[in-house]
Amino acid sequence: MGKAIGMVEYLTVSTGVQAADMILKTAKVSIIEAKTVCPGKYIIIFSGGLSAVNSSIEASKSVHGEKLIDSFLLGNPHESIFPAIYGAAEVKNKKSLGVLETFSASSIIVAADEAAKTSDIELIEVRIARGMSGKSYLMLTGDVGAVEAAIKKASSVVGKSGMLLDSSIIANPDKELWDTIL
Repeated sequence: MGKAIGMVEYLTVSTGVQAADMILKTAKVSIIEAKTVCPGKYIIIFSGGLSAVNSSIEASKSVHGEKLIDSFLLGNPHESIFPAIYGAAEVKNKKSLGVLETFSASSIIVAADEAAKTSDIELIEVRIARGMSGKSYLMLTGDVGAVEAAIKKASSVVGKSGMLLDSSIIANPDKELWDTIL
């Protein structure tokens, strides 16, 4: 039984807080983050064994499904996701830039995991619905081919759920743009 992370995203704060309590009472999991995000939605990110995280997600969805926006379960998340979420990613090689936007908070973490596992890229930032009316985005860097492959794969995965908003790739970003981003 491996380490896993899961997330549920709800339309309202009150439902989100109830769901967080249910998640903790359903199985042995630990909440990584539970908070309000724009525009008044509530997200819960938690970890534990794969079956425990899955049980908690399913219980939360079955009781509070009418207000669920999105959710995910990752059995073996890429280690670079959390520094990018918390703005602590150290970018060593600024090369090409890839940007991907989604309609939900949950889908951006799935996209980041897919991108990081697809090719040799560095996640710069994973912005989860803060100041974006509920939308989310990620930025990554690497060689042009690696960035293209990562964005293509991540777009494909989140596109299947209808959560893909847009993406772009800049082969050689201007130095001033890098200074603004980093």
